[in-house]
Amino acid sequence: MRNGRPLLAAAALAVLTTGAAYTFGPDTAPARPKGTKSTAVSAETAGATTSASARCPVDARYPKRQLRGVWIATVKNIDWPSRTGLSAARQQAEYVRILDDAVKRRFNAVFVQVRPASDALYRSNLEPWSQYLTGTAGKDPGWDPLPFLVAEAHRRGLEFHAWFNPYRASADGDLSRLPANHPARVHPGWIVKHGGQAYYNPGLPEVRDHVTKVVKDVVSRYDVDGVHFDDYFYPYPSGNARFADDAAFARYGKGAKLADWRRANVNKLIAQVDKAVHEVRGSVKFGVSPFGIWRNKSEDPTGSATGGMSAYDSIYADARHWIRKGTVDYVIPQLYWPRGFKAADYDVLMPWWANEVKGTDVHLYIGQALYRVGATDTPAWTRPGELPSHLTQNRRHKQVTGDVYFSAKQLSTDPLGVLDRVVKSHYSRPALLPLIKDLGGQAPAKPADLRLQGTSLSWKSSPEARSYAVYRIASGKPGECATADARNLVAVVPAVDGDRQSFTTTRGGTYLVTALDRLQNESDATGT
Repeated sequence: MRNGRPLLAAAALAVLTTGAAYTFGPDTAPARPKGTKSTAVSAETAGATTSASARCPVDARYPKRQLRGVWIATVKNIDWPSRTGLSAARQQAEYVRILDDAVKRRFNAVFVQVRPASDALYRSNLEPWSQYLTGTAGKDPGWDPLPFLVAEAHRRGLEFHAWFNPYRASADGDLSRLPANHPARVHPGWIVKHGGQAYYNPGLPEVRDHVTKVVKDVVSRYDVDGVHFDDYFYPYPSGNARFADDAAFARYGKGAKLADWRRANVNKLIAQVDKAVHEVRGSVKFGVSPFGIWRNKSEDPTGSATGGMSAYDSIYADARHWIRKGTVDYVIPQLYWPRGFKAADYDVLMPWWANEVKGTDVHLYIGQALYRVGATDTPAWTRPGELPSHLTQNRRHKQVTGDVYFSAKQLSTDPLGVLDRVVKSHYSRPALLPLIKDLGGQAPAKPADLRLQGTSLSWKSSPEARSYAVYRIASGKPGECATADARNLVAVVPAVDGDRQSFTTTRGGTYLVTALDRLQNESDATGT
């Protein structure tokens, strides 16, 4: 998916999109009946109370609910930790710096890679410690990072999605180099070697069960908000090499065509994980970041007007199936090409995906190529206005309710100053998270005993509140539409222990405070 290598010219896109540009990156139930999950909250109604939303005009420049996320890649130490062998204190400091950079940009979610290749950046009885912590696969780093990673994100009001790569077993095809307790060594029959790497065979029920067990283990033991898979399913094509799954196909194919059988295997895993996640904890979100092209019109008249690799045909990932079956809560297609790029035009692909989720219960966020900004091989990426213009285009489609950026490294470097531009034009106010209503939750009781003393705004804690939204009305009395969009939203304040919560104001006016649960169901407002 991503590895930092330059994107090739448009003429080479069909070859490029076999994976050369995106080797590393976001590693994202039986089907629920249609309509059992809520539809994505539209731009017109997002965040307004049920009674007022239909009556309140809103400004699309200030969306009240919008996911703003960043992928934090651990594979190859892309983002965190910066190198292997660091002390726990140094690893913690680096991670906190990433989170603080995200908060500074008014982001509200992080997608942290906790399982790059059948390994663990957390204490696990199922898979060995990741080599990206200590430099040695299986070596105990002396602490369990995941509770810290989750807690620090929550402390800053960031939603935490645990990102798993489902099928990558090892970047090295020599299994003897893996720890003795690695599942690939314990179960060598699960493995297919391809392109110099080792993959779990998606056609084996035992593999699907193992991946599901790993995910359930994390969801049951850690306070994560989401489970995320990347675009790695069957391997990206590698020359003329065939994926050697003939034995599994002979055993389980049951007369199907090979391509259909492979897609069905991936669909089964997605459905199985979706079901398991929501059975363990109903509030946890499950989503995938698929490759940006489902199919081209040349392959399917309902595909996109593009000319790149088809995820459906090349890696057997059928995102349309997951959307229509409701086996994901969200999708984040990786639209890593600029506007006007003929073979894969952002202005073609983003509306295509918006149309795919229209009328469904699946949320759509867009994967943005922050890592490409400044790349000289594609003229559009040398222009500081390119990536911000993607977000401007998104406003034309109410189905697009957020963006996720690859990757965290660029949060601090801010190539071409694009993040400053994004914040100024699109993130000038905080935002609540898009509300997936049928995942459960309930708005807490509205805050009580709101007091403004000098610059200190305080209120009594609301039971079950995970955070609070603070609104400021500069002059006059707040009407029923004061909280309909983010024009008046000044902060989302994470809850702290104790009987009272507080926020330091910087300007006068009338203040309103609402309480939010972990899914950001919002209470009525209490005013000063």
